[in-house]
Amino acid sequence: MAPFNSVAVIGAGAWGTALAMVAARAGRAVTLYARDASHAQEIALSRQNPRLPGTKLAAEIVATHDLAQAAGADIVLVATPAQHLRAAVNELAPHLREATPVIAGAKGIEHGTHKFMTEVIAEAAPGARPAILSGPSFADDVARGLPTAVTLAARDEALASELVQALGSATFRPYHTTDVRGVEIGGSAKNVLAIAAGIVVGRKLGASAQAALTTRGFSELARLGRALGARAETMVGLSGLGDLILTCSSPQSRNFALGLALGRGEPKPAGRLAEGEFTAPVLIELAASQGIELPVSMAVAAVLSRQLTIEAAIEGLLTRPFRAEE
Repeated sequence: MAPFNSVAVIGAGAWGTALAMVAARAGRAVTLYARDASHAQEIALSRQNPRLPGTKLAAEIVATHDLAQAAGADIVLVATPAQHLRAAVNELAPHLREATPVIAGAKGIEHGTHKFMTEVIAEAAPGARPAILSGPSFADDVARGLPTAVTLAARDEALASELVQALGSATFRPYHTTDVRGVEIGGSAKNVLAIAAGIVVGRKLGASAQAALTTRGFSELARLGRALGARAETMVGLSGLGDLILTCSSPQSRNFALGLALGRGEPKPAGRLAEGEFTAPVLIELAASQGIELPVSMAVAAVLSRQLTIEAAIEGLLTRPFRAEE
């Protein structure tokens, strides 16, 4: 087993801070990198992150603004939004040691390129070993040490297993897989579908409609997964169905909260990044390139771009031709 004794987390938002706590509980020396020097200093002095209030940082966590210092860790976790991942890894790459595992903590597809997160890492840091962490989890729960299970995927099964051993603890249980694409599809698509679920609840369409939306949404997720070579067990696992169920039912989900506000006719939640809003149009483009139809996701994309009203989107879904269950 590789001597993964130190972990760096790039991105000192709520999720990055939660992942730093995960690594500390696993017994690793942890560096939490903040792009803003004043933010790093505030965290270092107060031992708290204002972006994750109520969580006191473990003693093993060192906050820094020095990217070279962070890049020297045995494992690097990148906890930036999906559309910022390439820029973050481009800055990180010159400081990385050869064959350093770089794990994406974001769930999305890059605009313009249709690249998934591990593909972005491979292009931006060719000497790194890309991996991705995904699954049903909220930053606050993870930071507090509440029981959480996720999936960690890497092409090399030995590496995936070693990373799981390095990051797992009594309250954070990662399962490893080599089905990188399946994990990435599940993490990306569920964010879009969670917006749809929030709209259903915000419009008070009822529990039956929410159940139908979730199951039909999963059918879309699985259909795209099959087209892109994902394994069936991944689609019904933590990073697929498990994550979908969580984000389609909880206001803690930023994507669900966005849909909830849209359904109620309210402004978008201030200061909250919903990855699904950025992923929706790219997901539709990717599906179209594979000849795959994603009606629910298409409706979400149309509502977000204001090409359709919510009422028109719902009517369009309900008046689609009858067909066999998939």
